[in-house]
Amino acid sequence: MIDTSNFDLKAYLKKQAEVVNRALEAYFPADASYIGNLGEVMRYSLFPGGKRFRPILTLAVAEALGLDPKLALPAACSFELVHCFSLVHDDLPCMDNDDMRRGKPTVHKAYGEDTALLAGDALVIEAFNVAAKTAIPNHPELTIAIVKELAEASGHLGMVGGQILDMEAQHHGADQEKLLAVHKGKTGALIRGAARVGAIAAQADPDTLEAITEYSEILGLVFQITDDILDSADDPDPISFPTLFGMEESKRIAKEKTARALELIEPLGEKAIPLAALANYLLVRTV
Repeated sequence: MIDTSNFDLKAYLKKQAEVVNRALEAYFPADASYIGNLGEVMRYSLFPGGKRFRPILTLAVAEALGLDPKLALPAACSFELVHCFSLVHDDLPCMDNDDMRRGKPTVHKAYGEDTALLAGDALVIEAFNVAAKTAIPNHPELTIAIVKELAEASGHLGMVGGQILDMEAQHHGADQEKLLAVHKGKTGALIRGAARVGAIAAQADPDTLEAITEYSEILGLVFQITDDILDSADDPDPISFPTLFGMEESKRIAKEKTARALELIEPLGEKAIPLAALANYLLVRTV
């Protein structure tokens, strides 16, 4: 078992989030020339950001596999851009109709629905431009693989497909199998893809890539289970793990799956300490 007892995850997350934020600032500088107010709106949706969990996961995987994480930074940022795009569109009146996000008015409340729609479009399109900037020396084919991974994680086979399943579940109900399918796409696909591009950039062998893939799929599942558990205290959702699996069974699944995730990365040794700490954190997080 990888020992994380002396690892300061909070400091690590803060430091890595700053790395990601500096990169995003370089891609979307405040003083750049944008068409109309599009730059202002995109920056509004990007800054200040959340935990930057997905890009940090990319960097942690790359580093655990021996790659300078700076080389994986464009790929990491591309997944954050897709994540932020999804939040802008999820908040729209035709979707979740939310008024607040990260302590401030949602994009459509601040700038209007039409502008929010276009800003989200611009973010997701730019994500592929950013992903294409990933340059691993002497391996241009890896750039293509990373862009492909981003597309699969984002589109009808991933996040967008999961969102459709979620909408169907909200209208027609869901069983345990449907719930797992919803979150494998809606939540899990971007987390899985973010981890995989870190491994792809590091030229992971097939067995290691398979281990990282399963590890990240578990992270996505545990992320959603703990999210549902935290939400259940205030507003129980009929389409959630505590409702459909039961509170105790949900906790058991999360604990069992986390143990499996830690087992998968154990061969990577001390370089995987951040990955182990992330898995442990998701299991016990309170926010």
